[in-house]
Amino acid sequence: MNKQLNAVIFDLDGVITDTAEYHFIAWKQLAEQLGITFDRAFNEQLKGVSRMESLERILALGGQADRYTTAEKEALAHKKNEHYKQLIARMTPNDLLPGMLDLLRELKRNHIKIGLASASKNAFTVIERLGIREYFDTIVDAAKVQNSKPHPEIFLTAAEQLRVAPSTCVGVEDAQAGVAAIKAANMFAIGVGDKEALKEADYIVKTTADLTYDAIVHAFHRE
Repeated sequence: MNKQLNAVIFDLDGVITDTAEYHFIAWKQLAEQLGITFDRAFNEQLKGVSRMESLERILALGGQADRYTTAEKEALAHKKNEHYKQLIARMTPNDLLPGMLDLLRELKRNHIKIGLASASKNAFTVIERLGIREYFDTIVDAAKVQNSKPHPEIFLTAAEQLRVAPSTCVGVEDAQAGVAAIKAANMFAIGVGDKEALKEADYIVKTTADLTYDAIVHAFHRE
């Protein structure tokens, strides 16, 4: 007997929209102000990671891990976030990744619950700017999540808020840490992007354009 698919829980950056570029620009500016060389390759390590943890990794990269007090680090993270917010204020529905609007509509049409499990504290703003708030049954408030991915807390919280069992959920991520979080939550993991980086996922698509309702349903029931 086929198991029940009750919900699909999405990450935001790199799955619904590509805010990763805005994060990169904002972090790069801050890093350069601190005299730290920051490139796209290192930026990959920050995907799915919280703001403070991202800052810690950048400071460690520049050998500055012990240079700042906790208060000073919070001020630096705030500075980065203010720049990021200026960048995302320009977002429109045109910034949705290919196929995502159709997928959200199909899930809604088939009575599948939809959740958002993003480490971004600006997730609510981004979803509003993209014009897709109506499709989400729940958006986890990242500010209330204690543990960063790969800890499963944010996905488990989404399932709890949707009132569904984790085993009946599909999680969608573009980052290794995110896939690990989905698996740790006992959910079916779909990875979007590089097959090698996301090899722990149960099903992998190259781009969001390949992520259709039918593909999700077939992959989930084949497991």
